[in-house]
This record gives sequence, structure tokens and C-alpha cells, in this order.
Amino acid sequence: MNQRAPLPDSNDLTERFEQLLGIGVALSRERNINKLLEVILLAAKDVTNADGGTLYRMTDARALKFEIMRNDTLGIAMGGTTGVEIPFYPLHLFSENGEKNMSMVAAWAVHNDKSVNIADAYSEKGFDFSGTKSFDKKTGYRSQSFLTVPMKNHENEIIGVLQLINAKDGVTGAVRPFSDADQRLTESLASQAAIALTNRLLINHLENLFESFISLINAAIDDKSPYTGGHCERVPELTMMLAEAVTNTAVGPLSNFTMTERDRYELRIAGLLHDCGKITTPVHVVDKATKLETIFDRVALIDTRFELIKRDMQIAALCSGSGSAISESDLAAKFKDVDEDRAFIRHINVGGEFMRDEDVERVKRIATRYRWTDPSGQECNFLSDDEVNNLTIRAGTLTADERQVINHHIDLTIEMLEALPWPKHLTNVPEYAGGHHERMDGKGYPRGLTRDQMSVQARCMGIADIFEALTAKDRPYKKGKTLTESLTILGRMKLGQHVDPDLFNIFMWEKVYEKYAKQFMGPEQIDDVDLSKIPGYVPRPSA
Repeated sequence: MNQRAPLPDSNDLTERFEQLLGIGVALSRERNINKLLEVILLAAKDVTNADGGTLYRMTDARALKFEIMRNDTLGIAMGGTTGVEIPFYPLHLFSENGEKNMSMVAAWAVHNDKSVNIADAYSEKGFDFSGTKSFDKKTGYRSQSFLTVPMKNHENEIIGVLQLINAKDGVTGAVRPFSDADQRLTESLASQAAIALTNRLLINHLENLFESFISLINAAIDDKSPYTGGHCERVPELTMMLAEAVTNTAVGPLSNFTMTERDRYELRIAGLLHDCGKITTPVHVVDKATKLETIFDRVALIDTRFELIKRDMQIAALCSGSGSAISESDLAAKFKDVDEDRAFIRHINVGGEFMRDEDVERVKRIATRYRWTDPSGQECNFLSDDEVNNLTIRAGTLTADERQVINHHIDLTIEMLEALPWPKHLTNVPEYAGGHHERMDGKGYPRGLTRDQMSVQARCMGIADIFEALTAKDRPYKKGKTLTESLTILGRMKLGQHVDPDLFNIFMWEKVYEKYAKQFMGPEQIDDVDLSKIPGYVPRPSA
């Protein structure tokens, strides 16, 4: 039988149990899987005063994968957060013919659901320690006592194995066998660790499922409109860039702003969902590339009418006879007028940032200048009221009604997000996502919030949403603007109390626009920015 170390005194046991309780708290708080695995092994080493150890995790291929390895004497630290990969193949639990692997201690512990406590590997019978002896021969190490404990979750499933090596006497430092108390404490720790690991994996799976569902929503929007889909990807990225820049800023009113990892996750989720309401927006409104576009561009119908007008003019000239006042030169002049009006209509149909008053009046004159007979035989104005309304849009391609349809997406976004039972660490998602169309002066929508009524995160998203829209090169109705053009417009928005002035300053000071441009903008858009010519720009104050 293996010789066991003497039991520790009651004071030592009390101290170790208190240590075990503290470890349990630490395990429950750790979010990073690699760090959690490290905490498990290091805690087991500490509580048993072991010189080294290995943590294995069960794989779907019925094997034990090396996850963490430590050996204090040899200075070995592999796996986990070290970045050093463990160069060992997994331990197979079964042979090729399906027989259980009972020669390896860790595999035996899994198959028998039982801890293995070995006082000296060199004298132990029944297990294959040839690999251990070979390792010792190469390194000069002496592997002696082993404690191998299976890790079972709350469903009584073995999810890993904890193996410790060479327990040391706390006074002399000599290697000793693992005591019964060591084994009981390690088994208790392994149970806590397995549950903590399973819970963390479950949480990670749920988070992955949630993010996959968000991606599914954005993919559905993307399928309707590739332009909006790109927007849904880029706005969260730019929002996080700006928010990180704020946390790194040591001067100005926002120098005390900080974010935890949970805060970052919450903001990223909000960014991904900031336009989820667009899933209901009609695609012909979202992608309206020209003023006359609905399901198709109605400028083609107007082209046909112009040809009908020219045909009618020609017929009238032919029917009037040789003595007609309408000569060929007069007809050519009329055709020229018609062609110029048609070219004008096609030009203004494209839309732009500003339509002149004289252009609006010309559209209205063209509407009544010509008459045509519709399919029902009714003589009509050349342009319908709806066509005039669309063609006289002052900026962009959307009418007031269509703009309202687009704007409704934010109402729906807020409604959808506020209806969800958010966990505590995500309760701000609706506020962050729902505020990106508000203005600092309270003239935004949908709630008319002022700067003081909005979080820094929501204000970050507002700038990100605007700058992405200005620079986007995949819109159907415009080309992406250059950095200088975009920053000029954004600077005017700062002065007009549209965007947060402090965040605009940080956006400029930390050159967030450059980082974003390198990742998402075309080379032809990235010009040299003269900061002195950007409206609202102020140099960074000294710290």
C-alpha cells in the first residue's frame, strides 16, 4: 500500500479550508476560460503545496487534452495565458480497437471515476510511467508523488482531470506523499472548479448564441440591403474606437471616463443592435438611389413621355403642310428644348446635398410646360404632383414621408430592445442603441434628448453613426466623402450643437478618424487633413 503523509493539525486544516473558500469565490468571478483553468491548477498546487501539475480537459474525440502545465523546480509554465503551447499529444481514453486505456493514470481516473493517490511512481505497479521516467532522465527531475483527481460537473459528467505532482513538506521542502487531507481538499476543489468551468462555458455558449442571433438579424437586413448591412458592421467598430479613445484621454471634461470589460461588451452589443429596427423598413426606401425610384426608377417613364412630346411635335409639323409656320429649324429648336429639359430632369433625379431655388422652379415649369395624353385618353400635366414632389427634394433622395419611414426605424429599435429581459450587465443596451439620432441641443429624434440626458456611450454612437454615413462608399445614392470633407461636416455639426463637442475633440486629438480610415475607407478617400481648416477644431490642451 502507498504510504500517506501524516494529517495536518487542526489549525492548518482550518487555514486550508478558508483558502479553499477564497478559491471558490475567485473561480466564480473569473470570466476568461484560459485564466480560469490557470486559477484551478495554481489553486490546487497551493492548497497541497505541490511542485507541479497538469490540468486536462475532455475533448469530443474521447481524449484528454493538455491545457495547463506547471513545474516550479523546472520553471515550466505552459498553456493558459502564457502563450506557450504544450507540445504533447492528447491522452487517448480508448485504443484503436475500442478498449479502455487503463495504463495511464489520468485515463484510469476517468474510466473509474475515482481519484488516484500514488506515493512513488517508480515503485507503483499497474500503471505505465515510462513517459514520466523518460522525462525525468532528460531533465534530471525526480517525479515521485502523484495525485490525480477527475473533475465532474453538476450533471456528474467528467469534464477534465487535475493531476498534481510532488507534494512538498512545508518546513523542509522535501517531497512527500499527498495526504488524505490533500486528496479531500483537491477533490473538493476539483468539484468547485468543474462547476465554475461548466458555468463559464455555458455562459460563453449563451453569449455566442446571442451574438449569433444578432448577426442573423444583421444578415437579414444585409440581405434586404447590402448598404445597411455594412453600416451595421462598421458603426460598432467606430463606436468602440471612440469609446476606447475616451478612456485613454487624460485631459478635458471626460478624462475620468472609464470602462470595464463588461462595459465594453455592453456597448459592443448595443452597437451591433443600433439599427435592428431597419429589419421592417421597406427596401425601396432604404435603397432609394434616385428621387424617382420606388420599385424601379421612374425617370424611364418620363424619358418615354419626352419622346412622345417630340413625336407629337413632329406629327403636328407634318400635318400642317408646307405652308406651316413650323419650319424644320423651329422643330429642331423645340427638340433641343425638350432634350435640355430631359437632361435636366435626369441630372436632378440623382439627388445631391443642396438643390437651388431656380432648379425647383424649373421642375415646376416643366411639369406644366408640356401636355400629354395618358393611357386612359386623359390629357395631363407632363409631371404628376408626386413626381414634382420627388424631383424637388432639396437634399438627398427621400421625401418627407419617406424620411419619416426611415426615421421610424429608431422608434422600432427602441421598442424591440426595451421589450427584451436584459440581464443586469446589459441593461443599458436600449439607451445606448436608441440615442444615436439625438442631438446635443434636444432637436434630434425620437425623444428630443439633450446632451445631459444622454450617456457618453450613446453620444459616442451618435458620432460614429454620422461619420460612417459620411464616409461610406457603398451607398446607392452617393460616393463616400474624403476625410477632409467628412471632418468638415462633422466639425460644423459640433458648432451647431448636433454632436457632443467634447467627444468631437477627442475624436480629433486621438486621431480616431485615421484609425477608422485605414480599416474601412478607400485609398482615394484618405487625403491629408489640414486640422486648422476643420470647423470647431481646437488643439489638445497640455495635461
